[in-house]
Amino acid sequence: MTQSTLAQPRVIRFSLAWTLQTILTIIYPVLTVLIAVRLVMTPLFLQIEYTRPGFPADYYGFTTEDRLNYAPYAVHYLLNSEDIDFLGDLTFPDGNSLFNMRELQHMRDVKIVTQIAFLVAVIMGILVILTAIYLYRVSRPTLLNGLRNGAVFTLVIILSIVIGAVFNWEYFFTAFHRIFFEDGTWMFLYSDTLIRLFPEQFWFDAALTIGGIVLITSLATIALTTWRLRSSQRTR
Repeated sequence: MTQSTLAQPRVIRFSLAWTLQTILTIIYPVLTVLIAVRLVMTPLFLQIEYTRPGFPADYYGFTTEDRLNYAPYAVHYLLNSEDIDFLGDLTFPDGNSLFNMRELQHMRDVKIVTQIAFLVAVIMGILVILTAIYLYRVSRPTLLNGLRNGAVFTLVIILSIVIGAVFNWEYFFTAFHRIFFEDGTWMFLYSDTLIRLFPEQFWFDAALTIGGIVLITSLATIALTTWRLRSSQRTR
């Protein structure tokens, strides 16, 4: 058996490891952001947001208790398997529908985007776990480098987005909706329930919270992987 023949498995393993490292680097930002989004879509965030000092009051009369009562239905709808009647059957105390037809159509659209995104997150999560198991057995430094590179990549992206959102929120908010939804389908009157429950300040705070979660996670990943890489180098 020649040396070139013996070297072939090593080349294949190296190529596979490098490919998997690249996959980790690419997946890390997307998966981290989607996990952060899911953490924000919880009753806890609604409780904190609606009760924090300075959150804008509803000009049309929703109290904090009203918002805490109605808003979870919208969040639950995006995450469950129910059809639009889950929201369409909701009414005000006077019997009028809580959401109008345009709002219900938008929530249908949001649910499609949300559930596709979280399905992608699950697939990515499984891929990351399998990749991590393989690289942990074959080449731990490659695993650590893949995670660290992904975290650095994420920092660059998230800082750019957060800076853009802070200094030009209107453009950021509009651009985001135009990417995922048809023009005009996501714009509502101030008197509509969706705007009363989720005013612009809500989305600004949610974006900053998501950015903060991703930032902390990425910094922790960079610190941990760098420490592990240096430790492994010292023990050689």
